Amino acid sequence: MAVYKRTYTRYSGPLTSERWRFTILPRYALQSVLASRFYAGAFILALVPHLIALLLIYFRSHIDALIGLGIDARALEILSIDGGFFLQLFVVETFISFFMVALLGPGLIAPDLANNAMPLYLSRPFSRTEYVMGKLSVLLAVTSLITWVPGLLLFGLQTALAGFSWAWDHSRILAAILLGSLLWLLTISLIALALSAWVKWRPVAAAALFGIFFVSAGFGTVSNVLLLTRWGTLLNLASAMSMVWRWLFLKEAEYRIATPPWGTLPAWTGLLSLLAVCGLALLMLGWKIRPVQVVR
Repeated sequence: MAVYKRTYTRYSGPLTSERWRFTILPRYALQSVLASRFYAGAFILALVPHLIALLLIYFRSHIDALIGLGIDARALEILSIDGGFFLQLFVVETFISFFMVALLGPGLIAPDLANNAMPLYLSRPFSRTEYVMGKLSVLLAVTSLITWVPGLLLFGLQTALAGFSWAWDHSRILAAILLGSLLWLLTISLIALALSAWVKWRPVAAAALFGIFFVSAGFGTVSNVLLLTRWGTLLNLASAMSMVWRWLFLKEAEYRIATPPWGTLPAWTGLLSLLAVCGLALLMLGWKIRPVQVVR
């Protein structure tokens, strides 16, 4: 409107707290995700392993009732609901969550950079850290709903069926579900955002995300063979995560390498490897996300 009319007024509505200002990004991003039938279907399929685990836990605690109904449930008698059970479940969820991040991650930052929208974001009271947190929270929110959130529900179900003594004896599983899942989700989410920032074409960014894991696995194996060392295993992100999973769930402080040269590695080195990858991804994001873009 023309300034001389002086009919404009300052906005007097509610203001978002500075602490939660970054939530404006995941709010609209999650709306588009939930509105897509494809993503909704993928989300439902991702919960199938937890549904199967739920049935196994329930039937395992009701073997006598199943036998009374004439159902042969002898196979369930050898099933033990312990760290190994939850480890197998979360190994499956590791791959499923990776595919979910591969679907969502490459399209979060690339459009903003391709359309030169970054100066518009950062010209407002919105920092680079808040921008990254907003984009990262989209991936963490979606993948959390198919990893540690249903995992905690399964732990609670088993506790209700087996008693509090079971939860006390297996309290390590509770910490493993939380720490292991969050570490894995943070690692793959930061890698996906870094690739989205550096590779502006979404299909190529998604392919690069898959390539990183396959190439890192091959490079780590080749390094072990050529250099006659075991430390190349840390370059394999899947192996590094496996070290952490087995350390948390099974208390295995040493990770046994299944390929030559055979040997063991301390499990905590897998944690350092994943943290180093997260740090590298943050550096890559910091390099690309700037308030000024040079267009050539």
